[in-house]
Formats: sequence, structure tokens, C-alpha cells
Amino acid sequence: MTAKPPVVIVCVGMAGSGKTTFMQRINSHLHSKREPPYVINLDPAVRNVPFESNIDIRDSLNYKEVMREYNLGPNGGIVTSLNIFATKIDQIINILEKRTAPNPETPKAKPIKNIIVDTPGQIEVFMWSASGSILLESLASSFPTVVAYIIDTPRTSSTSTFMSNMLYACSILYKTKLPMILVFNKTDVKDADFAKEWMTDFEAFQAALKQEEDGGSFGGVDGGGGFGGGSGYMGSLLNSMSLMLEEFYRHLSVVGVSSMTGKGIDDFFTAVGEKADEFERDYKPELEKRRKERQEEKASKREKDLGKMMKDMNVSESRNASGGPNKAGVAQRHHVDTLSDLEDNSNSESEAQMVEPDEDEVDEDGAEDEAYMDDGLTKRYKQAIAPTTQAASSGGDSSEQSFAKYLRTTQVG
Repeated sequence: MTAKPPVVIVCVGMAGSGKTTFMQRINSHLHSKREPPYVINLDPAVRNVPFESNIDIRDSLNYKEVMREYNLGPNGGIVTSLNIFATKIDQIINILEKRTAPNPETPKAKPIKNIIVDTPGQIEVFMWSASGSILLESLASSFPTVVAYIIDTPRTSSTSTFMSNMLYACSILYKTKLPMILVFNKTDVKDADFAKEWMTDFEAFQAALKQEEDGGSFGGVDGGGGFGGGSGYMGSLLNSMSLMLEEFYRHLSVVGVSSMTGKGIDDFFTAVGEKADEFERDYKPELEKRRKERQEEKASKREKDLGKMMKDMNVSESRNASGGPNKAGVAQRHHVDTLSDLEDNSNSESEAQMVEPDEDEVDEDGAEDEAYMDDGLTKRYKQAIAPTTQAASSGGDSSEQSFAKYLRTTQVG
């Protein structure tokens, strides 16, 4: 039975949400179960991390040197470092595939089941940059990939900050097109039950919103001149957004964890397993579809380039004004074969093949030559510009191989 591929867990979150501490907790949790993960650090600006990374962007790039060399600020330095690192993504994927593949020399060794990825604290630098998209798409093309969005629970207790986090999570979900888990962190400080209730019970969110409006959380004054009530704009906006996000909540897994105590970590990995199955069932076919569309687009572009080249060389307009075959083109055909035969065969054979045909023979074969000019050259050009030419093994005749060789020699193709 084929072993399941490892699951990639990409941890993203706002600055101060406890993302790095969460990474440390899940890393130690997996080690305690004797299932050590493969750890990747993509934050070039972090000084110290409380876990050991197998692949660390800091080993390849010096963040401060990048800032100095390109005259950049902090965020620009992070983006540029990620862009440079993303140019080696093929090597990273090769390393991951080798490290996570079963080793025949040690068949009893446990395979790697999880790859955890730490990202920069400036979430927008990673999620909305080209390098972030390249890294995520490359990982998702090789392994089941899940995005873990870390949320600071104590700072999300108000309806406005809660809704801001939900909108950001929504944008990440539709930007990455990957399964997502909402991780309400720091539950040792404040329990996440209120957030789960707001996501499942619209009336509970409305009641909390009304309470904040009456308490003057949104500013404004009430009818008696005292504070409270607000302008109504903020409450109306949050109400509308909560209705809009009701469908969005159904596609998320929500867990509450404490990175300090380890509470809820088992629930998190249960959600990871469910999302990995969802990736294989729902997301992978979509990725395959997009990959196939890109391949078809490349093939179509090659066909257009071929047509443009044939048009520029006037191959399809090789007839004379009377509609007969272009004898210059016929002579060119024999000239091409003669050149390649001179390269491949002996002198005696070359002299025999260099004899020009009689005009009667040319006239009798006019229709064949005309078809040759329209179809034969097009076919030969396709063979000449194909990414891999295997004329010798494809069963084609020697003239087709000779023509492709002539094109390469004269640099026509």
C-alpha cells in the first residue's frame, strides 16, 4: 500500500499573534510522538527561533546585506529576500521529495508525515507578494498543503477586530485557494468559545454588536446628549459583513489552542488530517485543471509561433501566378536533400543523387510537389522546432531527418 504523502502546514498570522511560539509547540508535540516534522523557516528578519529548522532562508541570505545592497527598508528587504529565495524553489521541492520519500536502506524508519513552514510576521509581505504565491503553489503542486491562520484571541474579543480578522482570513482563503484552519491562539488568557459562537450563531454576534454600540465603542452620542449609540454606520457595516461571511465560515475548521500550555494541539492535528483529505478530494483536481490549462496554453502558443514563422517565410504561397507548382521551390527541395546527402553519404553516392530530374518528370509530379510544399514543409518545420527531436526513432524517412539537420545547420529554425 502506498504511503500517504506528508502534509505541508503553512503558518501565517498577524504580528504578535504567537505564530512562532505556536510553531515551537507543534514541533515539540510531534517530536514527543516520535514523528519529527521537516521544518522550514521563511522569515529572513528573525534573529532567533525556538526550534531547529531543516531549511532556513537565513542560511542562504543575509537580510541586512540585502537591505544595504538594494537600498531598501525593512519590508522591502523581506520581500526581496523572499524573491531571491523563490528562484530556487525547484531545488527546495527536490530536497523535500528526497527527504520525505521512504529510504530502502532503513525500511523500519518512520516516514516524515508533516512539513511545517514558518512565514514572516508581516503577513502581507508573504501573502500578497509574487514570491509567496510561487512558494505556496509549488508546495501545493507536490504535497497536500494546509494554511493555518493564527489569531490572537484576547485581541479579537471586540466585534470590530473579530470581523477584521475574518475578512483577512477570507481574503487569504480565496487568494491561496487552499484549505484553511483558523487557530485561535492564547486560549490560556481568553477562551475562544465566544468566537466559535459568533461564527455559528448570527443572533449571538448581533447581540454582542448591540451591546458594544450601546456602550459607545463606536463613538457618537445618544439622543440625550450622552455617549453611546454611535453613528450607526459601523454597526450596520458589521451586521452586513457577518451575513456575508456566514457561508464562508462553513468552509473553515476552527480550533482553540494555547501555545504555552499545549491545550488544543491534538484538536489542531485532527483538523489538519481532515483538511488534507479535503485537499485531495476538492482542491487537487482544481490544481490539476489549472496545470493542464497552462500546458494547453503553451502548446497553443507554439502552434501560433509556427504559423507566424511559416507565414513569414511564405511557405504556403509557393505557387506561381498560374496556379502551378513553384519550380524554384522544387529545385530548393532537391537542393536541400543534396546538401544533407553530401554531408551524410560518400562522394560517389552524392554524385548519383545530384542528378537533376527531367522537366517531364517535374511536370508529372507537379501535384505531388504542390502538396509537398503545403504539407510536407509544415510537418518538417514542426519536427525541427519540437522541444525534443526523435526523427531517427519515429519511423520517418531519411529526407525528413536530413531536412531537420539542414535547418539546424543553416540556423533557419
